[in-house]
Amino acid sequence: MQTTTVNIVGVDITLHTLQTLIIGSGAAALNCAEHLYDYGIRDIAIATDKLGAGTSNNSGSDKQTYYKLAVCADAADSPIEFAQTLTAGGMCHGDIAYVEGACSAQEFYHLVKNGVEFPFNEYGAYVGYKTDHDPRQRATSAGPKTSIQMVAGSLAQVRRNGTPILDGHEIIRLLVSPDGRRVIGALAINKDELSESSYGLVLFNCENVVLATGGPGEMYATSVYPPGQIGNHGLALEIGAIAHNLTESQFGLGSVGFRWNLSGTYQQVIPVYFSEDERGQRRYFLNDYFYDTGQKASNIFLKGYQWPFHAERLQEMGSSIIDIAVEMERQAGRQVYMDFTANPVPIEGEEFSFEKLSDEARTYLERSGALQDTPYERLAHMNQPSIDIYSEHGVDLREPLEVAVCAQHCNGGLAANTWWESVNIGHLFPIGEICGTHGVRPGGSALNSGQVGGLRAAQYIANVYDDDPAKAADFEKAVSQQVKEEIIHIKQLLNAPDDAPTVGQVRGQIQERMTKCAGFMRSLEGVTEALAEAYQLGETIAANGQKARDTGQLLTAIQNDHLCLTHQVFLEAIKAYIERGGGSRGACVILDENGDRVLETRKGRELPHRSENMAMRDEILEVQWTPEGVRIRPVPVRPVPDDDSWYETTWAQWRDGKVFG
Repeated sequence: MQTTTVNIVGVDITLHTLQTLIIGSGAAALNCAEHLYDYGIRDIAIATDKLGAGTSNNSGSDKQTYYKLAVCADAADSPIEFAQTLTAGGMCHGDIAYVEGACSAQEFYHLVKNGVEFPFNEYGAYVGYKTDHDPRQRATSAGPKTSIQMVAGSLAQVRRNGTPILDGHEIIRLLVSPDGRRVIGALAINKDELSESSYGLVLFNCENVVLATGGPGEMYATSVYPPGQIGNHGLALEIGAIAHNLTESQFGLGSVGFRWNLSGTYQQVIPVYFSEDERGQRRYFLNDYFYDTGQKASNIFLKGYQWPFHAERLQEMGSSIIDIAVEMERQAGRQVYMDFTANPVPIEGEEFSFEKLSDEARTYLERSGALQDTPYERLAHMNQPSIDIYSEHGVDLREPLEVAVCAQHCNGGLAANTWWESVNIGHLFPIGEICGTHGVRPGGSALNSGQVGGLRAAQYIANVYDDDPAKAADFEKAVSQQVKEEIIHIKQLLNAPDDAPTVGQVRGQIQERMTKCAGFMRSLEGVTEALAEAYQLGETIAANGQKARDTGQLLTAIQNDHLCLTHQVFLEAIKAYIERGGGSRGACVILDENGDRVLETRKGRELPHRSENMAMRDEILEVQWTPEGVRIRPVPVRPVPDDDSWYETTWAQWRDGKVFG
């Protein structure tokens, strides 16, 4: 990496020239950096707003799942079958799913080599288990900190390789060629130099940009993402990158103080749920929904591996009724808690007992030796690390734990090809959660996708896009107008009028709007109203800016600009989906007074909603922001390939580089 200084409109700006810039420092970003180095691409650097602050280094669950090809005992599995599972829920291109299956074992064993503590048995076989939407035992886990271990192992290797990590560098704009068809660099702010006359501006002149900035957790008020997780979709959307599947997200029960997913063992030990009003009066609200204690307790157990909200599990007294019940209590102004010190409260005098559980729940607990008197004792027996992770953050699970149904993962994102290059912006490689490769997916498959995406991007860069970056003078000429526009915008933010909204007000509006109208309960009326409000907010901050009282708030204001654009595009996609006849699927229910389904529980019949429109599983909504408006078009899902490749011809194509297209 070569470093110099350029002057644009009177501002001295640091310029780094390098072959490939990786934006982000999570599991996917670090994995890509590792592979690039191994393939001989050494002129690379990582730019990150805060090393270690991303989702993969700060999130998990009872035993965070990594989804891979089955590699144990007599498991009959193949990349094709893996792909068929990924595409079974719809909205997932078959060729990309096949790549994720074909490269799954390679990336799994790469993590093993990096020291991730996936358990194996006495034969050396990595035993698996079933996760949600998983027909086989493909899932594995290193415990609550699976992705944290992934980051630690990869970061250690990146440091051994000597790859530069520019910490405290917030990317504020992707820079494109004059024709707008490819990225040629990025503009960042060095947080350590924010107070300088240059505003800490840093330019990156590079041949390739790998965008690995995670999901848009900060778009929601009720979120289990680590605080500050922007996702940076807006960076790519504003240069016209096509996104898809923005309708598809995951929502699940999580704790709202220390943000953590409450799946798996946390539910399988069958804690009691209750809510409290402002006076501290307690309600065991699940008793309103279920008919007997055994039914209620069995559904709490099922939330373990049916953890994300799923529209189909509202029928026939399914486990997602719990999510609805929790949300209804919170909408009524009550706080909701899980209590691990007590068993579920009886319904009409029927005491909790293991004998009253469903066969599935009772057998699981019996085989696990988890028949202790309280949920806390059962949790300690089955999964002490799931208690320890809370203790490390000052939370004692012997005290009631406040919970909510939280935004947890975005299955949609930027659209990419089978080499994880943007489908319409050349040399831009979105990997990890920002690249939306799935519709309704098995739990843990996003971690595999991020690792495979990092591998594929590195392979393509090393074999096709390995040219040197542009000369500094040529680069400066190509980007000077874009940089000038950003400098003008910075000055506008720092000199906003008194009647401009504060950065906190803007962030709060976006978050409340998305949680209310684009969470797991949606309606056409709600989304339409939210979209109008989103555009009004965009017009307000475009005209008046935001009150960034000092340079410390400047980055928040710039993030808000990107989040505002992002939530407009998400809402456009959701509105278009509903208007096209889309129904309840995956992690959202489409409320509709004329819907063909209702929620039928002990309370009665309520929440009319649409059933899933199965035909729409065969299409993906592509979304593109343009200055003239958001363009949306449905594209057919590409099928899983019929791959009958012959070794001799493949070997020849590989030697000639033809496999890269």
